[in-house]
Amino acid sequence: MPSGAFSYALLLALAIALLVAAFTDLKRREIDNTLNLGIALSAPLWWWSLDFGWSDVAWQLGLALLTFGIACVLFALRQMGGGDVKLLTALALWFAPGSFGQVIVLMAMIGGGASIAMAAFNMERLSGEKLRDALGWVVALGWVWAAACVVYALATHQPVISAARLDALHKALPQAWMLALATLALVIVFLLGFRHIMRRQKSRLPIPYGVAISAAALWVMGEQALSTPIVG
Repeated sequence: MPSGAFSYALLLALAIALLVAAFTDLKRREIDNTLNLGIALSAPLWWWSLDFGWSDVAWQLGLALLTFGIACVLFALRQMGGGDVKLLTALALWFAPGSFGQVIVLMAMIGGGASIAMAAFNMERLSGEKLRDALGWVVALGWVWAAACVVYALATHQPVISAARLDALHKALPQAWMLALATLALVIVFLLGFRHIMRRQKSRLPIPYGVAISAAALWVMGEQALSTPIVG
């Protein structure tokens, strides 16, 4: 089994590759195939550094295959680019299922928040629709704020809504039907605002999901490296 320094060198190389992926995706809206291939082909070295057995390798391959299948569906629905599919599949070879789940959730929150914010800026302004535009902006800001709260909660290992806030909410809405009605109203407002944002898009907006994927993976990597140092 190689030394811990070798394992950290692999993590450093992966971190650099993710930074490059984020930069190229932000600049050119694409991620190079050679970069994704390099990340995938380096995964066996990572398995070797962690002394993986055949069952561990099988889990990683299965996770990558499942990720590729789901990501291909999103690609077919035009919700994800081809480079994003390849990057996410390659990263599935590096992360344990639990850690990869964290990457997916963080990616969805970061990417979702960025997508709705960019869509709001991409709205076409029409006369007589100032109220609808305002509703769209309120929904966009609310979505970004909610995504930021979830990301912060995941990053700090705290609940999204504290017990004190839940108690205050319960006191403000003591009856269950009141809470259900408030939730329904919030959903309706969100759907109306989101519908307006989508209807008023000036052009198809390429979302740099590679940035969200890279940011999520870097965060999980850093958190694990600091909390469970690699020994060797």
